[in-house]
Amino acid sequence: MDFQLTNNPTCGDNVTGHTSCLCTFQKCRGDNLGVLTTTRRDNRSATFKVVAENISKAYDKNSVLRRVNFDVRDGEFFSILGSSGCGKTTLLQILIGLLDADDGKIFKDGRDITTLEPARRGMGIVFQNYALFDNMTVFRNVAYALQFHGVDTAAARQKSARMLDIVGLSEFASKMPAELSGGQQQRVAIARALALEPDVILFDEPLSALDASTRLDIRRELKKIQRTLGTTMIYVTHDQEEAFALSDRVMILNRGVVSQIGTPEEIISSPANDYVQSFVVDNLQFKIDSLRRFLR
Repeated sequence: MDFQLTNNPTCGDNVTGHTSCLCTFQKCRGDNLGVLTTTRRDNRSATFKVVAENISKAYDKNSVLRRVNFDVRDGEFFSILGSSGCGKTTLLQILIGLLDADDGKIFKDGRDITTLEPARRGMGIVFQNYALFDNMTVFRNVAYALQFHGVDTAAARQKSARMLDIVGLSEFASKMPAELSGGQQQRVAIARALALEPDVILFDEPLSALDASTRLDIRRELKKIQRTLGTTMIYVTHDQEEAFALSDRVMILNRGVVSQIGTPEEIISSPANDYVQSFVVDNLQFKIDSLRRFLR
């Protein structure tokens, strides 16, 4: 078998430190979000699900993000790809409202949400370390998020059961988190995020702590869920293959600056600069070349 990168790849295939994270899963339909004015140069913020404009962040004069601009379409799977320390997790925290930017604005559905608290942004987030309650069953971990936001018990039970079925964990509903594998615990975290039906779900390198086989399994399930429910997903990762397999479009971040945004096909066929060529294209080609000698 001959493998080469082309312009038509076939890819597509206890709460630890986050006791307040449930507030980020709230579905918000408030009317005081601040409607976008008509004095803007374009209508981009009103036509995309999420728009980030000129986002900048620095710590002690160390610039982490520099005038980052991007937009995410409704129902899109959008990945933020970059090496460790490039600012991608900082950017995710700014989007969800866990961190304030020094400059710039964030729009969602054409409304300025820059200063809103996390619970009012209509976004969910899935962390790398699962953030499950160790003293609750799988079912209760999902149902509690709903009840925390005022959903009545009967409705919470019905929706929790449905979400666990979607992620393939119905038979594990009565188990405790400690009885599950890492991949199963991450599925619980995904079910909890889905349960509150956020407009946008953010993922902070959710698969990086899992073994290769489990990562592939969850990757397939995640893409299937996204296609089925049509949820907008913004996914942070350092893994080029993962980003390309999951995403409709990828944004490549290098030292806090956007290097390129495009479909996997566009990035492979026309890398914007030397960094994209090296970090993305050459790395993917190396993986292919490393495996091809074993495939006949």
